Amino acid sequence: MAQHKMTLFPEQQKKSPAVERKELVAWALFDFANSGYTTVVMTTIYSAYFVGVIAAEASDMAPGMPTLLWSIAIGLANFVVMILGPVIGALADHQARKKVFLLISSIGCVFATALLAFVGPGEVLLSMLLVTISAIMFAQGENLIAAFLPELVSKEKMGRMSGYGWCVGYFGGLLTLGCCLWIIHWGKQQGMLDTEIIPITILVTAAIFALTASPTFLYLRERAVAQPKDDHVSYFRASFNRLQHTFKQASHFKDLFRFLLTLAVYQSGVSTVIVLAAIYAQEAMGFGRQELIILIMVVNVTAAVGAFICGHLQDKIGSVPTLAITLVLWIIAIVVAFLATEAAHMWIAGNIIGAAMGSSQAVSRALVSKFTPANRSGEFLGLWGVVIRLSAIIGPLSYGLVSYFTQGNHRQALLSTLVFFVVGLWLLMRVDENRGKLAATES
Repeated sequence: MAQHKMTLFPEQQKKSPAVERKELVAWALFDFANSGYTTVVMTTIYSAYFVGVIAAEASDMAPGMPTLLWSIAIGLANFVVMILGPVIGALADHQARKKVFLLISSIGCVFATALLAFVGPGEVLLSMLLVTISAIMFAQGENLIAAFLPELVSKEKMGRMSGYGWCVGYFGGLLTLGCCLWIIHWGKQQGMLDTEIIPITILVTAAIFALTASPTFLYLRERAVAQPKDDHVSYFRASFNRLQHTFKQASHFKDLFRFLLTLAVYQSGVSTVIVLAAIYAQEAMGFGRQELIILIMVVNVTAAVGAFICGHLQDKIGSVPTLAITLVLWIIAIVVAFLATEAAHMWIAGNIIGAAMGSSQAVSRALVSKFTPANRSGEFLGLWGVVIRLSAIIGPLSYGLVSYFTQGNHRQALLSTLVFFVVGLWLLMRVDENRGKLAATES
């Protein structure tokens, strides 16, 4: 593969080797690898399997309770990452070991996912435990791979590169989901039960994650430089000290913190759709498993296109205007899904969601990276991770609670999600992109 040199920040040019194209590909391939996990476990197959089989076959399960239990497992995982994410990010910066931590989190996610294949109907607590562990490891890996972005490209190219990553990621989810669809179709032809088929899809998902993440660890370089450590201060104390210093500088990074608040709100809606869309389609619209998988596969293509287009668009018109467009798309999609009365309506809503999802996630990661000083990427992207995790607690849990208190009314639960996007759009208008980038440069 031909080598391509990228322009780094001035402070990086003095101490870091030039970035080669294979490193950029290796970085993007991690999004390809871990997207299979989110698509199969969190969004499509296992979430619906948990609600419809594992929890449904437990005794004394009230209506709406399986959905609430799923939300609690996801919420617990994100709470753990919300607390530990910034510390691990700062620790990785201090020791210059982002790649090591990324490897540990990837191995943990792969093994916990594989173990889900051995959980049977009615084993609710064991399933929740393994889902929680796998989600913690996945989320930590997501934080760490994002922390490499400021080292790889200049601020002017972050939007495009983040868009490439999300675009490649959706195709990774599409590949994994396609393999699972074939397995389900084959299993049905053999007369196999869901309890025999779904475990195979989970093992395949874990294997694809492990295989396709390998190039990341082979070719991606650690460019950070380890910082001197006070022998009287532990690494965790040093990490907390750095985070405390960051929060004290909130007035300097005004737009970063404004955007993090904005992100916390609208991402709560995004997180809800990611982990509960399949459950909504199954429970409210009566979608079968194969029809659901095909819908999500098409949505992944739409999301990849959206991420690719918006990756370029935000470099041309700015991240904030691009993000505003995606939030309007989210609002339209939720309204269509709420009013849907037949499958065709759900297909329309799903594809609008796909375009909005790919776009909003690519833009948010790039915008935080633009507001981040080059030598503190792990720490600041750790804060990004905190917000992502907080939203992944608030959004799905609010949906689960509304569903539970309305006796399993998924339409009312979905309508509550609309508030997150409307308020998020309003808060976004207060973020000054140019001022935020200037603050990062002057830090």
